[in-house]
Amino acid sequence: MKTYHIITYGCQMNEHDSENIAGILEAMDYEYCDDPFKADVVVMNTCSVREHADKRFFGMLGQFKVRKKEPGDFIMCVCGCMPQQPVIQEKIRKQFSWVDIVFGTQTIGDFARLLNDRVRTGRHQFSIMANNPALPEEGNGKRLHEYKALVNITYGCNNFCTYCIVPYTRGREKSRSMEDIVTEIRGLAADGVKEVMLLGQNVNSFRDANGNGFPTLIRAVNGIDGIERIRFMTSHPKDLSEELIACFRDCEHLCKHIHLPVQAGSDRVLKRMNRHYDRARYLDVVRRLREACPEIAISTDIIVGFPGETEEDFEDTLSLVREVRYDSAFTFIYSPREGTPAASFEDQIPEDVKHARFERLVDAVNEISLEKNALYQGKVCDVLVEGRSKKDDATYSGRTDTFKLVNFRAGCDVVGETVAVRITDSKTFSLEGELA
Repeated sequence: MKTYHIITYGCQMNEHDSENIAGILEAMDYEYCDDPFKADVVVMNTCSVREHADKRFFGMLGQFKVRKKEPGDFIMCVCGCMPQQPVIQEKIRKQFSWVDIVFGTQTIGDFARLLNDRVRTGRHQFSIMANNPALPEEGNGKRLHEYKALVNITYGCNNFCTYCIVPYTRGREKSRSMEDIVTEIRGLAADGVKEVMLLGQNVNSFRDANGNGFPTLIRAVNGIDGIERIRFMTSHPKDLSEELIACFRDCEHLCKHIHLPVQAGSDRVLKRMNRHYDRARYLDVVRRLREACPEIAISTDIIVGFPGETEEDFEDTLSLVREVRYDSAFTFIYSPREGTPAASFEDQIPEDVKHARFERLVDAVNEISLEKNALYQGKVCDVLVEGRSKKDDATYSGRTDTFKLVNFRAGCDVVGETVAVRITDSKTFSLEGELA
């Protein structure tokens, strides 16, 4: 039996791509191996959003070179967002010429043929498409969880934020048909899935060929028997409609959590980022969400040190964080991505200034997160259990409806079940509890 291992960097879209790649490999009679340095086929599924991911990838890739010198036909594959960039393609060809197969985000469907051709001929295989107009086929992926599933509803992005490489790596935006999505989710529910995460670079701009928009899709999924929780990401504030906000009020299975990236609190910076909204419009969206669903938890993405960011601009971001009071935030130090407009802006921020601002932002975010989590103490929450601790078989973890991570002890296996947990303690990034 031939074996495989997949290493995944990046977002949930990449995770779902890896599930589909795993499904392809297992359909070809490859078996999963938990040690990448013993597997016959290794696939590195890459992310290009931040410079740190580039460095991690190339550092890890270099470790596999020694495998090519060992007995056997070891096959090294690289896929994902990074190879979609011409500069990365060239670097792999020149500095990592021993890599066997390279394919992109829009040619995952070619992988079985590429692997068969590599095994048959011994030759290197390459399949990259810059902007594939065709919708990818969603195959029978190998899900990471039996009771949770990732479901792509859109591919690519049309927003062209000046800092972001995604439209250049994943192509223009395309939406699946609502009928296909609903059919897939019905099948997942019949297979025991309780929670679905609807995925896209900008899910709320979903619109299929029949004119069905994202709120219509949410309501359709809400009516599928067996689906207990619906999540989605990522939302763009400019496309968050009143109809979608109403879904948080009306749809009992739509989780009371939204990830709503703001990126900056300064109108001047938002305009340079090409975000298509200003501070006032963003705050109005937050207000309307909380009016429709007072319990809603809101998380966000924030970039520190975008080119030209002044101290006043940064203070605007801090004040917005304190006004919105996010439950959590992913905070990033701006890193130039070659090929994006912002990379060529002349007013780049010095690294020491970026890092100092980043620390101040993290302190503010964490202080608020701890205060928000403290409000859960004494409450009984429904928790969908995701797994057990590697250190203690009696300790389990799962998520509330509001996406809070809860750790608790149980005397029997409750993975995949929804259990009532009384919250006994709160931390910055998680809650502690006991079975109620």
